[in-house]
Amino acid sequence: MASGLQIESWTVEIICPICLDFFTDPVSLDCGHNFCRSCIPLSWKKQETNRCAVCQETFPEKKLKVNRALANLAEKARKFSLTPTQTEIKLRCEKHREELKLYCESDQKLLCLVCRDAREHRDHRFLPIEEAVEIYKETALQAEEQASSLQTQVKDDFAKIHQILIDREQRVMMDLRQREEEILQRMETNLREIQSNLDSVQQEISELQTQMEKDGPIFCRTPSVFSSSWNSLLPLTLYPSPISLLSSQPSNSILSPQIASPHCLVWCSSRLCPRSSLL
Repeated sequence: MASGLQIESWTVEIICPICLDFFTDPVSLDCGHNFCRSCIPLSWKKQETNRCAVCQETFPEKKLKVNRALANLAEKARKFSLTPTQTEIKLRCEKHREELKLYCESDQKLLCLVCRDAREHRDHRFLPIEEAVEIYKETALQAEEQASSLQTQVKDDFAKIHQILIDREQRVMMDLRQREEEILQRMETNLREIQSNLDSVQQEISELQTQMEKDGPIFCRTPSVFSSSWNSLLPLTLYPSPISLLSSQPSNSILSPQIASPHCLVWCSSRLCPRSSLL
C-alpha cells in the first residue's frame, strides 16, 4: 500500500495540471508550480493575465524557469511506459482533498465538486477535465500549426527581402560600373587629345630645329658683309649742311601789287599767309 502511495505521489509530481499529461519541457513560475512550456502561454492567453492556473497568483512579468529535474523525471516515466490512467492517479484538491473533476473556464483552474459549489465560483462555467484537456490539446495543436505557418511566412518574407536587397545591390553595382566606364572613356579621349596636341607641338619644334639647322650658315655669313667695307665714315663734304639749307637765297618770283606788302612772307612751297599769323 505504501508502495502504491509512493508511486502515486511520485507520478503526480510529473503531471502537468493543465494538460494532465507528463510534463513536456516543464517550466516553473515564481509561485513554485510547474507547467508544460506550451501549456502556460495558452492559459495566460485565455485569461488575458499572467496568473498561475493552480494558485491563481498573478505575476507582473512572464518569467519562466526551466525545471530540468522535473523534465528528467517525466522522461523516465515515459521510458517505463507509464501513463496517468495506468497508475490510476487522481489529482486532488489541495483545499478539500477531493478529486479534481472540473475545469473552471472563468478562473482557468481545476476544481473539485466542493469548490464548484463555493460562493467564489458561483455563476462560473465549468467543463469536465477530460473535455478541457481535449480543448487544450486542440488549441495547442492549432497554436503549433500557426507558429509553424508564421515561421514559414517569416522565412519567406526574409527571403524576399534578401532577394530584393540582392537585386538592388546588383543594379547599384551595374550603375557604378557603367559610370566608371563612361569616366574612363572621357579620360582616355582627353588623354588622346592631349597626346595629339603634344605630338603636334613636338613636330613643330622639330621642324623649327631642322629649319634653323638649314639656315644656320646664312646667319653666320651675314655679319661679314658689314665687317670691312663699311668701317670708314662717309665724307661730310658730299652732303649739304642743314644750316646752309636754312640760309636766304635770292628768288626770281614776281609778286603782284595786291600781295606785295611788308606784312606777307614767301616760302618755298609758294603758299601765302598773313605775316600776323606767323608772328
